Amino acid sequence: MKKNQIILFLFVCQLQIGFASDSLLILKRKKISLISTATAFSTGSIIYLNQAWYQAYSGSKFHFFNDNNEWFLLDKFGHAFSTYQSARLMMSAMKWAGYSEKKQMLIGGFSGFTYLTAIEVMDGYSSGWGFSWGDMAANFFGSGLAIGQQIVWKEQIIQLKFTYRQSGLAKYNPALLGKNSTEQILKDYNGQTYWLSVNPSSFIKVKNCFPKWLNIALGYGANGMLNATYNKFLVIDANGNAVNFKRYRQFYFSLDADLTKIKTKSKVLKSIFTCLNSFKIPFPNVEYSENKFKFNLY
Repeated sequence: MKKNQIILFLFVCQLQIGFASDSLLILKRKKISLISTATAFSTGSIIYLNQAWYQAYSGSKFHFFNDNNEWFLLDKFGHAFSTYQSARLMMSAMKWAGYSEKKQMLIGGFSGFTYLTAIEVMDGYSSGWGFSWGDMAANFFGSGLAIGQQIVWKEQIIQLKFTYRQSGLAKYNPALLGKNSTEQILKDYNGQTYWLSVNPSSFIKVKNCFPKWLNIALGYGANGMLNATYNKFLVIDANGNAVNFKRYRQFYFSLDADLTKIKTKSKVLKSIFTCLNSFKIPFPNVEYSENKFKFNLY
């Protein structure tokens, strides 16, 4: 569901801001600041969500909704990315604030999953949506990926990252894909790409020359989508001709940078690098789509 992604993007941004700005406070004040920020934002955003989204729809009995055939699953990748980054950042913030490793994983690791579960239950009671097991599975995967790596490796070797570039399709259905550039980043799945970014040097136990910051990234996206499941209308160009947009998946291979592997003594820079590591660094890439390969500069 798009609203879940919008709220989680805001939630992740709030964690990033709180984590960076409080990096020099003493231990007790760090904990107070972290708890206050997360609680205030979570409570406030759910109240806002109820007023902005759910009041426009009548309530109903709790029901389920299967949306697994929508948007080539890009919305599910968005859920997984959001809960993964929430878990990663909250665990880092709780470590910074002095919490035990167990609390970091149990509380921080499941923070995004718990938050989105509450929203999913609200969906279940709304006539406009419904409780989606597909969303829940994606949420669990994102949190599980972050927690599992923390248990096994004590670091995030395999990361979920995000990139966006304008698709040019939002103008054909702005109500659904976004009316401006800010909305389109969140709503236009045609411009979104989700990446599995892997750090090879972390798997190589012997001494090697492979840069510790260099990652290999596999990406997934889709294009040609004016609606969730199929394009319900034709687009007429300036000459009065009908334009059909073909819906297709996109697969990418590229390089990336793990900014947390860059050595610095600055605590501020470390916080900034931790935040920015949610997004893939632009690199040339090879794309496979519509049964052919092509090269992109970024």
